[in-house]
Amino acid sequence: MKGKIPPHGSTDESLFVSLGPIWFDNLHCTGKEKTLALCPSNGIGVSDCKHSEDVGVVCSDKRIPGFKFINTLPNHIENLDIQVEDVRIRPILSSYRKRIPVTEGYVEVKDGGKWKQICNTEWTQFNSRVICGMFGFPGERKYNARVYKMFARRRKPTYWDYSVNCTGNEAHLSSCKLGQAESLKSNGTCAAGLPVVVSCVPGRAFSPTPMSGFRKAFRQEQPLVRLRGGAIVGEGRVEVLKNGEWGTICDDNWNLLSASVVCRELGFGTAKEALSGGRLGQGMGPVHMNEVECSGFEKSITECFFNKEALGCSHEEDAAVRCNVPAMGFQERLRLSGGRTPYEGRVEVLVERNGSLVWGTVCSDGWGTMEAMVVCRQLGLGFASNAFQETWYWPGEVSADAVVMSGVRCSGTEMSLSHCLHHGAHLSCPRGGGRNAAGVSCSETAPDLVLNPQVVEQTTYMEDRPMFMLQCAFEENCLASTSNQVPANSYRRLLRFSSQIHNNGQSDFRPKASRHSWVWHDCHRHYHSMEVFTLYDLFSLNGTKIAEGHKASFCLEDSECDEGIEKRYECANFGEQGITVGCWDTYRHDIDCQWVDITDIKPGDYIFQIIINPNYEVPESDYTNNIMKCRCRYDGHRVWMYSCHNGGSLSTETEQTFPGLLNNQVTHR
Repeated sequence: MKGKIPPHGSTDESLFVSLGPIWFDNLHCTGKEKTLALCPSNGIGVSDCKHSEDVGVVCSDKRIPGFKFINTLPNHIENLDIQVEDVRIRPILSSYRKRIPVTEGYVEVKDGGKWKQICNTEWTQFNSRVICGMFGFPGERKYNARVYKMFARRRKPTYWDYSVNCTGNEAHLSSCKLGQAESLKSNGTCAAGLPVVVSCVPGRAFSPTPMSGFRKAFRQEQPLVRLRGGAIVGEGRVEVLKNGEWGTICDDNWNLLSASVVCRELGFGTAKEALSGGRLGQGMGPVHMNEVECSGFEKSITECFFNKEALGCSHEEDAAVRCNVPAMGFQERLRLSGGRTPYEGRVEVLVERNGSLVWGTVCSDGWGTMEAMVVCRQLGLGFASNAFQETWYWPGEVSADAVVMSGVRCSGTEMSLSHCLHHGAHLSCPRGGGRNAAGVSCSETAPDLVLNPQVVEQTTYMEDRPMFMLQCAFEENCLASTSNQVPANSYRRLLRFSSQIHNNGQSDFRPKASRHSWVWHDCHRHYHSMEVFTLYDLFSLNGTKIAEGHKASFCLEDSECDEGIEKRYECANFGEQGITVGCWDTYRHDIDCQWVDITDIKPGDYIFQIIINPNYEVPESDYTNNIMKCRCRYDGHRVWMYSCHNGGSLSTETEQTFPGLLNNQVTHR
């Protein structure tokens, strides 16, 4: 074992290359030791290991009983750290007890195994801001103090011995300084004070009583910041909008202060983690900000000081965040049953039936990647890696075999399966539950395919090709339907181009079908691992499709890779197919079906569109960037492609100049 731990969410030892000594070998811990040095081993420094055997860990977010938050920052008041076992907001008023999330109540700390209130004589608004932030809320508000005075008189509080001193920009209470010891009366009451109460303002996505009808009266402004590539709500690569184009932030000086500004701006609380090194995937386009420095009180990350020059920054340094989000209780209403690991199993949901809560299965009719994505997100298990319509090999709870949810259709962005469209109480599932119930497997990482729009622009041209040279393409339906009635000596006019498809995600892109089920195409003498890998379409300016093409993934392989990354996949000799993280697959303009048949198209202006992985066969961390659009001009003799860009890369106003087209988020179902 060496002195490096991989980033959260990874156990891949290849992430780090170490040169130092290996301190431990053959460790045997019981789990109760306070340090690795107390575990039996060969002895410190005694090892026959190589660095290819280095180990890593992934730590759970759950705290063990008795854990104490320890502030590592120096404390200048009492020279003491805030050390408590846990913190909570306990709802007191009946109107708040049943609300989810809990937004108002007593602030209580667990110390010595007992929950205690905090005396409010030295409590400040800054302290409330920190408490709200750590529980996933962007801000605090005033509350009705008179009601709480009445409650405190009726029920005697148990006070903590100390006060708290926060500046307001801390991400967590443990980063605040310990205030003076409270002068409690002999009967344990707070001198001239009451228990601390906070009332927090939830973000729009977590509002307990959303006024959707009221909001429709206002035009929602284009946000200046967004998160991309995260597995769960409140995490992702940070992207900012500048001059109508989305770009990333370089991770130089990236810290919790700046990350918390982003989180609050987006309606979450403070940041749990400020991630660097493209940990949540690499973006495309420009790097807009570098060396960001925030005070923590800015309304937007765009108000912080930053270096406008991003010289030396690449997308390998894209900054990301994990934000504190409110506890919504979604995880408690869903479970995976029967799987070999906690990351897979039959999906079982908790529903109310005849006045009691019962567990049951989900009908698998139409169950797919998007539904599986929501399940994995709801359980905090990352991304979906597979969606299953049969689960006979996972024996779930027999008492939960009955179908309790059917007709589920998700967009893929919902926080809970119950938020997706479904039949409600009117169940319809001809195949039944049990062995035919829906199932999933989840993964902490996922690939992310992105087209290079510049390559399409630079390689577009037109070719007239005789039908007798297009027989294989004809057999694979790569020509317009009118080609059925034309003689063999006629020509087809083809709009040709190259496409370069990058994997900017965190895991390799692999075809869904296993090798034994790949389809052999005798004409082209190759295997198809995905029947439809890309769609090529030509639209009129009003959004009407006038020509189309498609490309089966007869060969998913690493054409080229970023520096330092080795190719893993090649199609020769029935090899493994896929696209490695940091590599790209190039489909050259001169191969069959890499075109749109425009023989029957009149000269004019059009919109050209490519969609990768259009049927969501393979789960990805972000589908919105799988689409690419271009302006296309055809004068009858030549063709031009210009203004090519990926879906979601431009502002809403700019996207609207491409009428009739949407980003690739469940547009094909």
